[in-house]
Amino acid sequence: MRRPFIRLLGALLLSLSASALAHPALWVARQGSSTVYLFGTVHLLPHDTDWRFPALQKALDQSQALYIEITDDSQAHMTALVLRYGLDPAHPLSSLLTQQEQVRLAAAAKTAGVPGGSATLNVMHPWLAALTLSVAPLLKAGLDPRQGVDKQLKAQMSADGKPVHGLENAAEQIRFFADMSPSLQLSFLRQTLDDTENAATELKTLIDAWKRGDTDAIARLESTELRQHDPRLYRILIVRRDQAWAVKIASMLKQPGTIFVAVGAAHLAGPDSVQAALAARGIRVQRLP
Repeated sequence: MRRPFIRLLGALLLSLSASALAHPALWVARQGSSTVYLFGTVHLLPHDTDWRFPALQKALDQSQALYIEITDDSQAHMTALVLRYGLDPAHPLSSLLTQQEQVRLAAAAKTAGVPGGSATLNVMHPWLAALTLSVAPLLKAGLDPRQGVDKQLKAQMSADGKPVHGLENAAEQIRFFADMSPSLQLSFLRQTLDDTENAATELKTLIDAWKRGDTDAIARLESTELRQHDPRLYRILIVRRDQAWAVKIASMLKQPGTIFVAVGAAHLAGPDSVQAALAARGIRVQRLP
């Protein structure tokens, strides 16, 4: 998804090859007395989404701890980070975009339902304007970040008295975008302007693929288009993070016990997935039925 955290939306076709599984994909890696489960998440869901299944619950029950992407994502903390890294009133977007792009920005803001319209976006760095345009239509369509799979898993494990850790922290995730070069930020924004009108429909298509366990479709919907459109952005948001997480998971497998790792579904699909990074380190990951 177009945040580490919320999207990388793409094409609309679904593969039928995995539809018979009828539940999200779950993987396991084992070494000696160590077990790590891997589960892909979606960060926004409709309220009535049914995604749990017996094998998932068994894996959660067996696990002594949960790792998700970030845990320090309170509204106050995220707001402080956005204010620090995301706003740049001294260099308004209108000074960076062509007249035609400014018209498109205003139209996209209206379509997405951004409060305050393009004036709100005008004081943002391009990366934040892009994320805002990505998320606003999803919220407008009834997709709720509070219903995100990672949020629900965190609540469940915390209620069971089990620790929940972050593979990253909120500042790291923000800086994946904030540290992009100006040209890459503008490329990200321009791509988002092309996607805004269909964002909600495309994310719902992604959710359908995720619910069916169709990782081939997830790879096409998220990773493939991003890799083809902008390899630089793909490497920052997918490849580097998957490789870093693989290093951490490999360390987990050196300690006895069972750990449950839940990250965005795009990171567990495609040629540069976490599983592929683990395989490169000699660690076999098996998909569970």
